[in-house]
Amino acid sequence: MQKVGVLALQGAVAEHIRLLKKAGAEAIPVKKVHQLNEIDGLVIPGGESTTIGKLIKQYGFDEALQSFYEQKKPLFGTCAGLIILAKEIEGQDWNHLGFMDIKVQRNAFGRQRESFEVDLNVKDVANDFRAVFIRAPLILSVGNEVDVLCMHNEEIVAARQGHLLTASFHPELTDDERIHGYFLEMIKQYRTEASSAS
Repeated sequence: MQKVGVLALQGAVAEHIRLLKKAGAEAIPVKKVHQLNEIDGLVIPGGESTTIGKLIKQYGFDEALQSFYEQKKPLFGTCAGLIILAKEIEGQDWNHLGFMDIKVQRNAFGRQRESFEVDLNVKDVANDFRAVFIRAPLILSVGNEVDVLCMHNEEIVAARQGHLLTASFHPELTDDERIHGYFLEMIKQYRTEASSAS
């Protein structure tokens, strides 16, 4: 069984843990840096990206997550987590972790009251995935190694780059565990490659 962490500094932690368990993983909240050594993959949840980014630095997660990333352990960022992983943030001359070759726009879909739900076709996941958008960011552009997984109104709302997965929406706010299951398949692939390399 894969052991997956959810970064528990701020945001929708319990919701992700619920769906990871439903998809068949052992899931734990990650509050201390040393816990990263115990897990095979990590979810960075939605919440407030500026707050999460500050707490990542404050608690020493920035260097630890760099090492986690370099080990090719899978990372999944939803909503604010997507912003945390992005290489470029529109209107800012700095980023948070900057692992994924994407440019994002914060709050692209408006404020809380403009939240909405829609069924989307997510490549390799489902053609009827119920996506919940709440103050969601948008992926404005992607690098050559990034695979676009989902579009909404001709705009990119989910993408993958190797062992990195991102979604503008909140899959954890539904009962549909299929995108979490897809992330678990990424982890299984990583573990297979890691064991064959050693």
